[in-house]
Amino acid sequence: MKTLFKKRVLIPAAALFLLVTTSAFKNDFFEIAKQIEIFTTLFKELNMNYVDETNPGELMDTAIKSMLSDLDPYTQFHNEQDVESYRINHTGEYNGIGASINRKEGRLYITEAYKNYPADKAGLKAGDELLQVGDIKVLDSKEDTATLLKGAPNSTITIIYKRQGKEYQTELTRSAIDIDAVPFYQLIDNSTGYIVLSKFNSKAFQQTKSAIINLKNDGATQLVLDLRNNPGGLLREAIRIVNLFVPKDQVVVTTKSKVKKYNKTYTTRENPLDTEIPLVVLVNDRSASASEIVSGALQDLDRAVIVGTRSFGKGLVQRPKKLTYGTQLKVTISRYYTPSGRCIQALDYWNRDEKGNAVRTDKENYNAFKTKKGRTVYDGGGVDPDVKISHKKLGNITKALLDELVIFNFCTDFYYKHSFKNLNEFQFSDTDYEAFKNYVASSSFNYETKTEKIVQNLHNQASKDHIELTNELKALSAQISREKTAALTKNQVEIKEIITDQLVTRYFYKEGLYNYHITHNEAIKKALSVLNTKQYNSILK
Repeated sequence: MKTLFKKRVLIPAAALFLLVTTSAFKNDFFEIAKQIEIFTTLFKELNMNYVDETNPGELMDTAIKSMLSDLDPYTQFHNEQDVESYRINHTGEYNGIGASINRKEGRLYITEAYKNYPADKAGLKAGDELLQVGDIKVLDSKEDTATLLKGAPNSTITIIYKRQGKEYQTELTRSAIDIDAVPFYQLIDNSTGYIVLSKFNSKAFQQTKSAIINLKNDGATQLVLDLRNNPGGLLREAIRIVNLFVPKDQVVVTTKSKVKKYNKTYTTRENPLDTEIPLVVLVNDRSASASEIVSGALQDLDRAVIVGTRSFGKGLVQRPKKLTYGTQLKVTISRYYTPSGRCIQALDYWNRDEKGNAVRTDKENYNAFKTKKGRTVYDGGGVDPDVKISHKKLGNITKALLDELVIFNFCTDFYYKHSFKNLNEFQFSDTDYEAFKNYVASSSFNYETKTEKIVQNLHNQASKDHIELTNELKALSAQISREKTAALTKNQVEIKEIITDQLVTRYFYKEGLYNYHITHNEAIKKALSVLNTKQYNSILK
């Protein structure tokens, strides 16, 4: 049964206001006109008569975004700033200081300064808190202060920041920031080329092609294409990248919609670069959209072995629609299907459970499909790898340590206490992890488990019912406390891995992290094992 949960009184009218140019408008003109009129009069009366001052722009923004949240998370309203962010994401170019910024409780932190860009040249480091940007004090501003860091090339900006308890001031000159789709490629060994494709912006195809050519010139006779953590991007770039490995006129992806003009079959249009070179594609649960089109097509066409964990499962196609005053609607128009006919989409946002959550297909209800050579593959959302790597979700304590910036702050502290001349010298030992546990114990980190919440509710209810459970609840709370302390040890492997990645990036930039993963990452080791044994041919026979 279709269940949609309306969240605001303004939602229905706002929804219709946005959709006046769709086919629904043509099919039900009177109902849409009626609802627009209702909304117009409601909006006017609300702003004229409400007891306190209202902000019409904020009310409308809330109405629109709340309405869209009833659909799927990818159908979005973009204001003028959002439109600019959308453009940057797809072109890979903007003007700014070249740093990743995180906002936490109104504060701005540098999380990464990109190598050889203005922030890095000015000496800014991960962990630096931005106190003032130009004349704007961060804590006094309700605006997105991070946008102030962007600006015209060669324009200057003064920044006041705090590091290790001391305040500093620096002046930066903004420059053009070029976001690579392929931030890293290198030979893993004498014959294996490794390519990281991090996003599908307008540079994806050309940079991937150049990487392959250069690696082959260096002696690569087999390839690993890493799509892990790649959120997707431009469909055309995904199709052209598949085309690098498969012949012309092969179906890559099909889109299906209620609107006929959006029903399309996309095929390869160019001569391939190499249809024979052995290829392994790495995916994980954060590989989405265009990443799934590439990995799904190469799997269905028996052109690559997919290694990793089941991909995210975003099979919904969006298209931007221009609205007035520089705003934009990014609306879901269709679904993706791989060459075998599998639907990539994992969650059904149109048929929700009693709690309003999107429904996921049970494994026993997956449908079987056939690859080009007759191998059986299944739908169910995302791309299921040919060779699976064991994967478990992050523990609750790990998530809390990340959310509360405990790991981030520890890495900042560690960075200024330790130095390493090169990547080979770097290590984060078990002794260092014990120091991390002591750091957590001495910090203000207060991790409340779900069990603790239940115990507290039980305590409150027992008091209301005049039931004496004090001793029992104290004993239970003490046991929970012991388990929480032990959780740092139980989750040591995953926490240590996260700390290591953050520290390597701080000392040796992203390039250093990729180099570190080449020799330490289990998924890359598995990819090499598949390529260097008979397993590759046995899978694709």
